[in-house]
Amino acid sequence: MLINILETAFNLIISLNKDLFEIIALSLKVTLSALIIAVSISIPFGAFLVFYKNKFQSFIMLISNTLMGMPPVVLGLIIYTLVSKQGIFGFLDILYTPTVMVLAQTLLIIPIVISLTYEEIYKKNKELNLLLNSLNLNKFKKLKTLIYESRYALITVALTGFGRASAEVGAVMIVGGNINHFTRVMTTAIAFETSKGSIELAVALGLILLLISFIITILIKSLRKIS
Repeated sequence: MLINILETAFNLIISLNKDLFEIIALSLKVTLSALIIAVSISIPFGAFLVFYKNKFQSFIMLISNTLMGMPPVVLGLIIYTLVSKQGIFGFLDILYTPTVMVLAQTLLIIPIVISLTYEEIYKKNKELNLLLNSLNLNKFKKLKTLIYESRYALITVALTGFGRASAEVGAVMIVGGNINHFTRVMTTAIAFETSKGSIELAVALGLILLLISFIITILIKSLRKIS
């Protein structure tokens, strides 16, 4: 039975099954959109915090580290409450759309990228502090230099965020609704297809997720060697 399931799953992938690749395409679109937004905000902000060692910085890092451990279903519930018709932002009418799924994944990635960026920039600043001070650079130029010198490490940070978001199911299930041909992504499709007994499609999607995870792991290991 297992062999038959795997054979059917591989056939779905090899034959470029329309439903399968529609789900994959939406998953990548949502996750990459969320990653671009999150990285654009979090990397500069995380690096900025290195230069401001005060109570504000400590508070932000505490919040960021706490949010890293927040269960995605709780995040999904909070967003659902805010954007539902009875919520503060209900007028936006984005519940059960890819837009709110991007929002959920962005908020999921941001604390991860902030915390990891802070760690990487902090280490690089300690390493280059004497050199940067000797050049009499202002804080903005120091920040640019440190981000550039940490570029490979920061790419691994972004890849970590991508991996976290692509494997997420709870939040996007709550706010996206898992609507076929509209908001169904790989993780929610796996849960749904398994529940209704369509194991073959679920396994095919699982294999794609494993492949993505494998590629991300290889890239992170390679970049860590460079950095």
